[in-house]
Amino acid sequence: MPVIGCQSAYGIRSHYVMPTTAQALDLPAKFSFADFRRATPLDETSLWGVIFDRNAHRISVKRRDTALDNLQRIFAATFRLANDSGFQAMTLRDLCRETGMSMGGLYSYISSKEQLSAMIEDVIRYLCEMLAEWFSAIPDPLDRVEAVLRGHLCLSEMLQPWFFFMYLETRTLPPEQRRESMASELGIEKHIADTLAAQGSLSSSESQLLASHALAMVQDWHLKRWKYSAAGVNVDTFADSVVAVVRARVAVRG
Repeated sequence: MPVIGCQSAYGIRSHYVMPTTAQALDLPAKFSFADFRRATPLDETSLWGVIFDRNAHRISVKRRDTALDNLQRIFAATFRLANDSGFQAMTLRDLCRETGMSMGGLYSYISSKEQLSAMIEDVIRYLCEMLAEWFSAIPDPLDRVEAVLRGHLCLSEMLQPWFFFMYLETRTLPPEQRRESMASELGIEKHIADTLAAQGSLSSSESQLLASHALAMVQDWHLKRWKYSAAGVNVDTFADSVVAVVRARVAVRG
């Protein structure tokens, strides 16, 4: 059974845990994007179920298949409009025109733009925080860091519009949600830094800085994927490079 905790000020249950996504993945430290897609319970289709379940208490449409179809329409349209004119300039009426839904139909899912951006931030934060759980069974700390970095890259490859939106539009989030987003990013960085420190080669401050550098490289993938695509670099090659940098830094002090 899902465990549901407290609600945030924006109506999202911030401690909802789904057993299918919280369990450790059966993957080694080094895996490909294809391996990740086979092992993870999440994909571009099941994502809508995650969003519905995390927001079911405020979505008035209770027929699941209808709700999942409309959520997909709403978020796909949001990303198109945000890319074309910017999220701040987008209105709910624009979203109605883009989705073909009435204003009343749209209000069955979201009550405001702030609610919409909060839902996007929530699902990305939730999935990124699952990375530590997914690879918790890998015994070696450095291997565990490798798996988390590869997993982060794979998630951003699967959900590139979501990650891109969050980077560009974090400033449009309500203050509380923005603080939660920043705290989540720092939490992932701390997990990587603590795991690096547990390996024993780097000091705490060196581990923190390396974790920050590694996540900056990961972020570059979903922000500038066009650049790497033009160079013929896929996500697996990019992941190999990021991991090589981290392992080389650790080896210097090893």
